[in-house]
Amino acid sequence: MPESIPFAGRHLTPSAVAEALSISVEEVIALVLDGRLRGARLGSPAQWRVDEASVVSYLDDQAEEARRIALWRQSNTASFPELWGQGPVRNPD
Repeated sequence: MPESIPFAGRHLTPSAVAEALSISVEEVIALVLDGRLRGARLGSPAQWRVDEASVVSYLDDQAEEARRIALWRQSNTASFPELWGQGPVRNPD
């Protein structure tokens, strides 16, 4: 029998995740059910636990999405002369 625990890593309560993300416990459970966070019902009686690594991954994904949205908005406000390096610049930094 293997001596290592198959669920290596830390498991957090939905309330701890909710507090860290500033969202409700119901939203945490919804993220688990949507597959955006890894979680399971563990113990007896079964209680939700969320994998800590999935929370970190979720935050990284959210930061990347915010970065891409900012770049998209920035590209929408740029003028073609600015992009091509010709003509006047509308919004100098």
